[in-house]
Amino acid sequence: MTPEIAEMTLDERLQRGVALKVEGRYEEALREILAVLEDVPDSARAHRELGLVMNFTGQFEESIEELRRAVELDGQFLDARVDLALAYSMLGFMDEAKAELETVLEADPSHPQALRHIVYFR
Repeated sequence: MTPEIAEMTLDERLQRGVALKVEGRYEEALREILAVLEDVPDSARAHRELGLVMNFTGQFEESIEELRRAVELDGQFLDARVDLALAYSMLGFMDEAKAELETVLEADPSHPQALRHIVYFR
């Protein structure tokens, strides 16, 4: 870890991991997010981001586990629930995907992503 990264807050490090993910630098993003989780293992946001990176790299089962962990840590993390629903649907777990989207819509009936995707399950 460079001195500049060592001086960053955990939130800044997580944001750096997200930026690396957005740039398609998945291996670097993975390392950064895992480092954040070493310091804060119960970060729902970090588990979500790790799950997304794993999804983007084809590690679908691991992605689901990380997204589940994010939801376990923060049941009101609706965006993580939507991501989990999409990961479920990619693996053909349609009942689980629908249930997650319905949970999101119960909490927020106007959630745009959940509304966009639930139509495929009705």
